[in-house]
Amino acid sequence: MTATTDRTLDPRIRHGDALYDNAPCGFLTTLPDGRITEVNRTLTDWLGFTSDELVGKRYFSDLLSVGGRIYHETHYAPLLLMHGQINGIALELVRADRTRLPVLAASVVEPDAEGRPALIRTMLFDARERRAYETELLRARREAELERERLRKINATLQATLLPPSLPAVPGLEVDAYYHIASPDEVGGDFYDLFPARAGTWGLFLGDVCGKGARAAAVTSIVRYTLRAAAVYETFPSAALRTLNTTLLDERHSETRTPFCTLTFGTVAPDPDTGRVDIRLASGGHPPPLLVRANGNVDYLPTIGGQLIGMLPTPRLVEHTFALRPGDTLLLYTDGVTEALVSGETRERFGEDRLLDHVRASKPTSATEAVGAVREALATLGAGVQDDVALLALHAPR
Repeated sequence: MTATTDRTLDPRIRHGDALYDNAPCGFLTTLPDGRITEVNRTLTDWLGFTSDELVGKRYFSDLLSVGGRIYHETHYAPLLLMHGQINGIALELVRADRTRLPVLAASVVEPDAEGRPALIRTMLFDARERRAYETELLRARREAELERERLRKINATLQATLLPPSLPAVPGLEVDAYYHIASPDEVGGDFYDLFPARAGTWGLFLGDVCGKGARAAAVTSIVRYTLRAAAVYETFPSAALRTLNTTLLDERHSETRTPFCTLTFGTVAPDPDTGRVDIRLASGGHPPPLLVRANGNVDYLPTIGGQLIGMLPTPRLVEHTFALRPGDTLLLYTDGVTEALVSGETRERFGEDRLLDHVRASKPTSATEAVGAVREALATLGAGVQDDVALLALHAPR
């Protein structure tokens, strides 16, 4: 049965029935100063104390862990007296054998006839299962964070294998590149490369594979090695793109998802003696490169109209031949630049016109300055840059 002090013999506050004693939660009554006046059998069984050891001899705070006592004195008790009740507070009780029992506490102040605090009724709910759940949840969260970090490292390593570790030194040409990954949790689908092809000729490409992740990485790898091989024996860039198109179509038949990409591929033949750089580009549905002339004129190359690589048996490809003269710069980019959002509210894109105006206003005089101009624009957009970005610039020095 329940043990009480004389104070709790009043029938209004005495709880000596079996329902009270054997309730699935602990019941505790204290005076405003915290001295225990009543306790049910459930709580004494939890704690390993007898009711005689608690009633009139202990305070509620005596049952708490050190941290619990501090919290009770600094927060629990003041808030309870201020508001008249408090609910769902996690505490730890200390049993007779010094082990701890996590509980959730709810208390209410019971006033006397004059409205002054007379008693404090407290219910304590066994929170061991909840604590175990929370512990397991924290463990699972830590494991998920470790797994995420592991995947990030794998993605970073995989991404690094799909891009040149550094650009080669090309006689008679200055080059620079930049790559921005929108999310470290996924392998990006943008790519670029610059490599020696035939004698005196270099190959270059920049593109964007549809999708992200492992599948995009696999397609990027196919694109890279196919074009590097094709550049050795194909004279025209459009022929190399057709070879790649056939390769991707073969992959299409063995996969449930169609691998395709937009791409600009070209050959570069610099003449160190004259400073002239002859370039032949072919585009398969990729945004047109920017040509910055030494006199400050900036415009897009006429490579619009090509179709995606890997979608059709005979895609339409656009090829363009031109030359860089001393002081000229060629800038290739992926649509992560033009698709970046200027305003999240209106969903307005940065767009081709803004890119053209920005590069024109920047007046770049080197490959590094051209790349830097676009990076500067991206920096102002912040979170508006939601896709991967690849940049590749070639400059014919004066």
